Amino acid sequence: MEKTMDRIYKIGGHCFALPDERLMEAVDGISGFKPFVWQPDLVSAKDVYEGAWLPDFTVWEGNGWGFPAFQRKSYGFGYEDVTGTFGVSGDSFLLELAPQGEPSLYLRTMGGTGRGICLYGHYSPRLLRFALWMGYGLMTVRKDTVALHGSCIVYKGKAVLFLGESGTGKSTHTRLWRENIAGSKLLNDDSPIVRYEEGGVWVYGSPWSGKTPCYKAERYPLAGCVRLSQAPYNKIRRLNTLQAYAALHPSAPPAFAYEEELYCGVCSLLEKMVSSIPVYHLECLPDAEAVKLVCRTLYGDGYEADSE
Repeated sequence: MEKTMDRIYKIGGHCFALPDERLMEAVDGISGFKPFVWQPDLVSAKDVYEGAWLPDFTVWEGNGWGFPAFQRKSYGFGYEDVTGTFGVSGDSFLLELAPQGEPSLYLRTMGGTGRGICLYGHYSPRLLRFALWMGYGLMTVRKDTVALHGSCIVYKGKAVLFLGESGTGKSTHTRLWRENIAGSKLLNDDSPIVRYEEGGVWVYGSPWSGKTPCYKAERYPLAGCVRLSQAPYNKIRRLNTLQAYAALHPSAPPAFAYEEELYCGVCSLLEKMVSSIPVYHLECLPDAEAVKLVCRTLYGDGYEADSE
């Protein structure tokens, strides 16, 4: 039987290949990845000539024989009924996702970061989606690329990233943008990809958008970041460099803080962000006035003529 051609995805400007048919079928069962797959009829000859779709890394399908045991468990976490363990064996990073009553899914990097990842086990959509998010992060964090937990709005060709703890109201705030600021749109509602390139900070849509199905293969310059907190009033202030770094840091992948080479990649991007874009703290009510306050602050006063 003739081998299926590798499938190429481009997320955050980085490409990766899936050479295994079973893994391709499993990814097809996850909502959100289709907009990021290579479609030859939509790719320009210039992109092909310049290698714009050459894979940066490969996602392989493995088997139980090739997976080492943890030598060091550096971070444990949970979501839904899944217990996650992240750690190291030799020069590989390892991830185990163990749901209650189901087989586990395992991930390992091949020879450290930057070469590829291998997956083995139960390809249920909720496990595979998280494993691909983690694997993508492991492969790209040293390339000034990090998925930040937040909700991202686009207006007038530039993006604003809203950050905050779960339940703070990020999704509510970006919904209020779309309801009150004509021409604004949602780019991603959970895990947009932030990348420093071309001398500036850019934000990309991704297949990881939480409970909101918003999967856009688009990128925009980042106008600024806003960390939200709930209050009985609306007030915004720009943060100084140290405050800005502290505001961004909690939104980075928490597991990466426990391994030096990964954490150095996170810190490199955050340092570039705070030196390139403004970061604000918004104390706010869940109302239209909070949205308009942010819009005036980041985009100026001209928005009102377009939105009212």
